[in-house]
Amino acid sequence: MTSGTDRCWSRLLPNTAPWRSSRDFRLTWTSGTVTLLGSIFTMTAIPLQIAHLTDSPLAVGAVGAVELAPTILFGLYGGVLADRADRRTVALVTEVALAALSALLLANALLGTPAVWPLYLAAGLAAAIQGLQQPSVEAMIPRLVPHDQLVAAGALLSLRWSIGGVAGPALAGLLIATAGVPAAYLVDLATFLLSIALLAQVRPIPSERDAEAPRLREFTEGARYAARRPDLIGTYLADLAATVFALPTALFPFLAEELDAVWALGLLYSASAAGSLIAAATGGWTERVHRHGRLVLLSASLVGAATAAAAFAPGLWAVLLCLIVAGGGHWIGDTFRSAIWNQSIPDELRGRAAGLEMLIGSAGPALGDLRAGLAARQSIRAALRTGGLLCLGSGAVLSAALPALWRYDQREHRRHPQHQPAHQSTPEPST
Repeated sequence: MTSGTDRCWSRLLPNTAPWRSSRDFRLTWTSGTVTLLGSIFTMTAIPLQIAHLTDSPLAVGAVGAVELAPTILFGLYGGVLADRADRRTVALVTEVALAALSALLLANALLGTPAVWPLYLAAGLAAAIQGLQQPSVEAMIPRLVPHDQLVAAGALLSLRWSIGGVAGPALAGLLIATAGVPAAYLVDLATFLLSIALLAQVRPIPSERDAEAPRLREFTEGARYAARRPDLIGTYLADLAATVFALPTALFPFLAEELDAVWALGLLYSASAAGSLIAAATGGWTERVHRHGRLVLLSASLVGAATAAAAFAPGLWAVLLCLIVAGGGHWIGDTFRSAIWNQSIPDELRGRAAGLEMLIGSAGPALGDLRAGLAARQSIRAALRTGGLLCLGSGAVLSAALPALWRYDQREHRRHPQHQPAHQSTPEPST
């Protein structure tokens, strides 16, 4: 009985093969985790500091507007850069620039009367730098692990985001409450310095096309490639459906009031991340799934159904349970979308594809907040209900309209050498 239980758990636990076999993946994963946790401290501190200095909800909300355009514009250029330059070098240089911004925020916070404009400047510049960085970081992964470990690598990367989403805000809030805003910026700066030291140890990942300066118009090559792949377009549309219709974070402050549980606002914010963390911690089963496209579509339907169910949930704990289930659905979709992208997009286009993914990933939540705000004019529950049902319906429509995604089978791409990553690192022997 015990051995059977152990085998069952071992099949559920995440596959750590990429971590064990690739030193560069370990370094990159750890660097990203450290950076993520530190960045959450700053993401928590900036709105709080603006609120304290201005006492204006509009001034706090303007941070998102300042960040959106740089993220989109520089994300597109970052995709081109990732296919032209050494991806490790891009990640390292941008990490140094982000550390400098943290130092700027720390210096401003230590002033007798901190200024407001450096907060907006830092937010906009950080969004631009991250736009340049993220495509290179994402495009590194197929070059760091063997092709048959890409699903496991994607699951481990999702686990990192889940851990950060649950632990980061709680730790940041506790630190700011006890030590003040400057302490949050100091922690962020320290994490960047550690991350830089880790990234410096990753081997170079040069591009075969780095002889010429990148040109923004090259992004259209990635867009044209995606347009020729209905299965790829389907992954983008499924991501948009889940984030535009069923990521109702803008409603949480009002939902907490409606539930007479303002004290639980933090729980509402962290419920989705908790669901993702649970799914990631028991995600070993993903290794045995070959029809990745079906899981992308089914996960969108699951997210929609759970969000719609939250509209009918009778109390706080039932709402939280629905949001946790939705978070698990988001994790499943993200994991299999990432696997499809990394397995099937040629390496010479991977950076530009990552730029397109970043554009969609940034636009979806922003549009989702707008949709939720407009729908909430009727009622909070109606906004949840309509969003969830639209997401659920989108999953069904995409399944019927894009059979190529429904039929996507990773085993077919394993048999196609043109999809294998170039210059793949040689795995280290397991210890």
